[in-house]
Amino acid sequence: MQSTDSYMLPCLNKKLFGFECMGCGMQRSVSLLFHGDFIAAFKMYPAIFTIIPLAIVIIVSLFIKFKYASKIINYLAIATVAIIIISFIIKKIY
Repeated sequence: MQSTDSYMLPCLNKKLFGFECMGCGMQRSVSLLFHGDFIAAFKMYPAIFTIIPLAIVIIVSLFIKFKYASKIINYLAIATVAIIIISFIIKKIY
């Protein structure tokens, strides 16, 4: 049986410029989530735990209108961007 890692796209930024982008690790993190390894998924890409709820709220709000959808989307988007930037900086430092 073949691993899901063989189907992952390579990071174009890393191939062209030699360093990881802010999205590096997202595919592996999703793969780890599907395999039930939540701690490793968080260590790989911490923002995955805000990206998934953000995507779910956006998709649901397209079909079902609810009162605080825009506020929830805004808060999750801000949290996601903050986590991505902070984790990228921490990765570069350590």
